[in-house]
Amino acid sequence: MSITDLLSAEDIKKAIGAFTAAESFDHKKFFQMIGLKKKSPDDVKKVFHILDKDKSGFIEEDELGFILKGFAPDARDLSVKETKTLLAAGDKDGDGKIGVEEFSTLVAES
Repeated sequence: MSITDLLSAEDIKKAIGAFTAAESFDHKKFFQMIGLKKKSPDDVKKVFHILDKDKSGFIEEDELGFILKGFAPDARDLSVKETKTLLAAGDKDGDGKIGVEEFSTLVAES
């Protein structure tokens, strides 16, 4: 399954384009722009599993830095600051990574 099986390629392209400048990434706006906020809980979980590149059941800090590439291969990497901000927003239990339930909560809060 690819990300474009769940989300519109056009919406993804627009969202990636909106955050090309360094330090401009806003996960709340991004999740809304790509239409993830409107998806069913099952679809949000499917997107999580696509973004979990090492299939560990978690999106760790190093994977978060490349999260935009999970949506579009030519997207930029997040800065260290953006990555830490996203991790802080999503890591509810303080274990240094985002699990599927935490990701679902992060999207729902957007």
